[in-house]
Amino acid sequence: MYKSPCRRLSGLVGASVKQKLLQNVPRCNQSARSLIRLYRGDPSKWLTYQHLNFLKRQYVTKNNSELHQRAIPKQAPLVTIVDEGDDSVERQVQRIPTIAPEQEDLTVSTVDAITRDATLQETSTTVGSTSETPHVQVETEHTKAARLERQWKQLKVEIADLPDIYARLAKIKLTALVVMTAAAGYAMAPVPFDPAIFFVSSLGTGLASCTANSINQYFEVPFDSNMNRTKNRPLVRGQISPLHAVSFALACGVPGVTLLTLAVNPLTGVLGALNIFLYTCCYTPLKRLSITNTWVGAVVGAIPPIMGWTAATGALEPGALLLGAFLYSWQFPHFNALSWNLREDYSRGGYRMMSVTHPGLCKRVALRHSLGLIGLSTLAPALDVTTWTFPVISLPINLYISYLAFRFYRRGDRSSARKLFFCSLWHLPMLLLLALTCKKPRRDQETPALPPAASALALQS
Repeated sequence: MYKSPCRRLSGLVGASVKQKLLQNVPRCNQSARSLIRLYRGDPSKWLTYQHLNFLKRQYVTKNNSELHQRAIPKQAPLVTIVDEGDDSVERQVQRIPTIAPEQEDLTVSTVDAITRDATLQETSTTVGSTSETPHVQVETEHTKAARLERQWKQLKVEIADLPDIYARLAKIKLTALVVMTAAAGYAMAPVPFDPAIFFVSSLGTGLASCTANSINQYFEVPFDSNMNRTKNRPLVRGQISPLHAVSFALACGVPGVTLLTLAVNPLTGVLGALNIFLYTCCYTPLKRLSITNTWVGAVVGAIPPIMGWTAATGALEPGALLLGAFLYSWQFPHFNALSWNLREDYSRGGYRMMSVTHPGLCKRVALRHSLGLIGLSTLAPALDVTTWTFPVISLPINLYISYLAFRFYRRGDRSSARKLFFCSLWHLPMLLLLALTCKKPRRDQETPALPPAASALALQS
């Protein structure tokens, strides 16, 4: 029976592949057994979740209920033996002066006397050592407590301590600032004030901020432990577990975004969810990669007043963007001045901040955005957000923060950075308060009310 060349070729290929597979079966079994033996021998070398590049976690994991840590043993000090025949080593020899013949007898007698005194003293000490109590250094309770306090230990959590832990996990002061800016955005909107919507929008914004701050601390535990400013955070000290922190974040984030979406309007809910995403998934990893994290963080801080405006109006208007621009520009003199005095801390934590990698740019950006606040204040009446009184009465505080930013730009020392930072703390509330007092009246309030007779004639016509 005749076979085609293709069949012959396929048969030869199949036979060779089958032979290769039969040869590789023992080798595959051997490699599988070696992998199992490697894992049983040293489980710490096995791939775990902390090796993922996205998380970059550095937690100490538990394997078989034992902590596996690697440490380099302390090396014993090496004793260097110098060869006496080596002429390359310079040795300093103390020259002993020669003794005169007439002083030799006196010197020998003096040495004998010193030797006899030392022998008698040693004998008396040996005899009396049986009756004397050896000196033992007793550690006091205060010293022991101080020593134990310096040691690392996992803190036990009580239910009464949870409110304080949750407040530090949510960065309660930063959350209060976020809620204040969102409330200012709601109050600046040209609509009637609704207390229920105002309360719900403020609550939802605060819960979203708690979620973002908690997840941020969850990701940055290994790096926060290297910084003096953040080494006492709850996750770093082990006051709560990472699962507890993530559960708290979900317990705040899901109701917060749901309230903003269903009780306020979908646009505000989308902005709240977007802010959580930008803070946790963009700003947090960028802090260790590029200085663009500062600009992304400024966008995160600019969204809450926009959320307040959209909660009141349900629309994204130029006034909302103007309030967001105020917060965006204000954050650069505020944060750049803060990070200037924390450069050593940020460097130890591995964060790429402008103050660490680009100090000149850090000072220029702070001055540039301080001057930008003056221009934004002038733009507010042009967009019918405030009256023309606002640029005038806000000019002194804007000039003052610009002056401090200029001093920080020229000097670049800790004192000028500290003054600029503390000025920014009261500058923002004052600026928002002045904008609220100069708020443009609504259109329905600008039209004067018609008298009853005129209204009746208008209805008849």
